[in-house]
Amino acid sequence: MAVGIKDLAREAGLSVATVSKALNEYADVSEETRQRVREIARLLNYQPNVTARGLQSRRTNMVGLVIPTMEPHLSDDPYFLDLLAGIADEAAEHEFALLLTRCAPGPKERTCYQKIVRGRRVDGLIVVRTRSQDQRVAYLLEEGFPFVTFGRTDQGLDFPFVDVDGTQGVYDATRYLIGLGHRRIGFIAAPEGLMFGFHRQEGFRKAMEEAGLAMEPGLLARGDLTLQSGDVAMGQLLDRDPPPTAVVACNDLMALGAMRAARKRGLWVGRDLAVVGFDDTHVAAHSRPSLTTVSQPIYDIGILLCRMLLQTLQGKPLEVRQILLRPALVIRESSGGTIS
Repeated sequence: MAVGIKDLAREAGLSVATVSKALNEYADVSEETRQRVREIARLLNYQPNVTARGLQSRRTNMVGLVIPTMEPHLSDDPYFLDLLAGIADEAAEHEFALLLTRCAPGPKERTCYQKIVRGRRVDGLIVVRTRSQDQRVAYLLEEGFPFVTFGRTDQGLDFPFVDVDGTQGVYDATRYLIGLGHRRIGFIAAPEGLMFGFHRQEGFRKAMEEAGLAMEPGLLARGDLTLQSGDVAMGQLLDRDPPPTAVVACNDLMALGAMRAARKRGLWVGRDLAVVGFDDTHVAAHSRPSLTTVSQPIYDIGILLCRMLLQTLQGKPLEVRQILLRPALVIRESSGGTIS
């Protein structure tokens, strides 16, 4: 049977706290006591529990990120690659490592977070793709575990976050298309429950209503943020009679999928049909045609998220705990407007 720290304490006639301090070289334990505890540990063949040590020191020099996706290949989503690069670079700058794991959204998420938190595998967590009612955020608040999120929730909870004003971003994009003369505009929405998807759809609704244009149910399709789902959603929109002359997609991957679907129908994107995305990932400028999109500085956001978390771990108050960034419309060929 493995020897535990309680066995050492009993053999040495000391408290568990004193033995722990002796093993971890605390200054308030005499050198004589430290040597005696180390000798007993050697005689009993005591092997320290790495997790227990982490709990005692409360420091792993690691930050964690759980990617909430069912996609097995992160390389298929440049959004996450840019975000990860920013987080990892900032963590390394402060001699922290990044623990990365993947868990599909659903009932298993809480167990995944419990293992990380209770096992003290990291010092803090970055939560991404927040939901209107986010069990991850609620759980971390209950546990008092340090975290910061990329996105808001609709729970009325107070926690540190960085977010991008998706309502304003899609509003600007839709108003731009309306200014080009489009009146029948489709929208490819994100999965229900995602807060950024709700905000972006609100921007579309607001712009259409202000222009006196109807938001026809048949001109709203929903995807799962992948290239393939954008292709399928665009096919549904193009089956409408009449079809839309322009489409706004909730992210770049679905916008690129939409352009693929249009090409398969013999349509020339940028002339027969305008397409706009959201994110401005590195593939947007190099697609054919190049993609008009709403730009958010994903790499810089990764840096900011990690910096806020590390500052929290150092016990320093955040000057601004909740940051809302304004995105910018980047006009390229796919919308048929001025190329930048």
